[in-house]
Amino acid sequence: MDLKETNYYYVGALVLVTVVVAKLISALLFSGSKKKIPPTVKAFPVVGGLIRFMKGPIVMIREEYRRLGSVFTVNLLHKKVTFLIGPEVSSHFFKAVETDLSQQEVYQFNVPTFGPGVVFDVDYSVRQEQFRFFTEALRVTKLKGYVEQMVVETEDYFSKWGKEGIVDLKYELEHLIILTASRCLLGREVRDKLFDDVSALFHDLDNGMQPISVIMPYLPIPAHRRRDRARKRLADIFASIISARKVSGRSENDMLQSFIDSKYKDGRPTTDGEISGLLIAALFAGQHTSSITSTWTGAYLLSHKEYLAAVEDEQKEMMKKHGDLINHDILSEMDVLYRCIKEALRLHPPLIMLLRCSHSDFSVTTREGKDYDIPKGSIVATSPSFANRLPHIYKDPDSYDPDRFAPGREEDKVAGAFSYISFGGGRHGCLGEPFAYLQIKTIWSHLLRNFEFELLSPFPETDWNAMVVGVKGNVMVKYKRRQLSVN
Repeated sequence: MDLKETNYYYVGALVLVTVVVAKLISALLFSGSKKKIPPTVKAFPVVGGLIRFMKGPIVMIREEYRRLGSVFTVNLLHKKVTFLIGPEVSSHFFKAVETDLSQQEVYQFNVPTFGPGVVFDVDYSVRQEQFRFFTEALRVTKLKGYVEQMVVETEDYFSKWGKEGIVDLKYELEHLIILTASRCLLGREVRDKLFDDVSALFHDLDNGMQPISVIMPYLPIPAHRRRDRARKRLADIFASIISARKVSGRSENDMLQSFIDSKYKDGRPTTDGEISGLLIAALFAGQHTSSITSTWTGAYLLSHKEYLAAVEDEQKEMMKKHGDLINHDILSEMDVLYRCIKEALRLHPPLIMLLRCSHSDFSVTTREGKDYDIPKGSIVATSPSFANRLPHIYKDPDSYDPDRFAPGREEDKVAGAFSYISFGGGRHGCLGEPFAYLQIKTIWSHLLRNFEFELLSPFPETDWNAMVVGVKGNVMVKYKRRQLSVN
């Protein structure tokens, strides 16, 4: 072996030893830092996860939760969606700042419906200011005026019922909700003169939100074309109302007026297009939640006589104290009715999934002590429909038991702040929650005081095929007019 070969030999040996030593040092120093990626749902390559997901996300979540635990990833075509199920692992989902977990990327499919320049079509700083406009439009002083309008609409609507009859409760409540929402949010001009036109346009807008819309919101299908025409026509209607109010100087107690009066921090007023988009977003978000939850509330009360008797007794107490009056403060006293609505909403939240996009790595720890690292770029999801029925949080989670929220029991608080997520939570909790409860309480206070009901249909099933998950089919009830006795 000559000198050159000897040198090559020693250099090679030195490199090999250096690599081995480096690996040993790395293993010793960083043995605990290896990233642990969440387990992945087994499925056929490319489309397998998507097929299972489209067949029924809740079924898939239930199966994989049992198999993989509270953190797992589903491959949906080119995207990975990591589910965080339960308050132990979803805290970061709800509390993270927008720069870490954002809504904008995952909710872009709403832009054709809400329109340009609002909500998910603007950057976070502008969106926060627009959410401030919502907050101002829903402050307590405003809500008190809205309740007065809700009461008028409710009394007027049910005055048209006869002494007795049979109705589809779901249909009736859907129509009443859109009437009250039109009056409180869109204004008297829409409610008194343009309701039929606006209602039909919102129907087309609503039907333009198809499952395919989430993936391809601009696909030129008939439902999308009708959506776009309806969106333009609604914008024209709102623009004419806004112009008329500004010219006349007339002011109303409604969300439309609140948006007209809103200004950004730099002093810029809202544009007509922004006002239209914000109104559409408000009605789109609130209408479904209130109509679906009011229907489920009725179905459960009529199927559980002990709770029906409890809310009737509460109404008697209210009538003893306040007579026939119903206002914001009196509705706030109705704790039993509140718990009955809240339990219906726990069992049937209209939004079955909430989504975020991660812009930074983060870690979660499960109840069992397992640590998982969620990489930057992941789509992160949680499911109110599933998380609200976790048996380690709720006793007999599939049963209707409003008393689980009663003082001294409060199951929704035992496992932490995000045990109950029907209205989301944290930084992106639903701003319309107080409005929804007041609306549903107003309706059911009136119904309980003035009618007896009998549920004729079988207890309704859940319509899992809808974009906003609601009640499947008709909910036929027999009613008989009466005056609730306070004796």
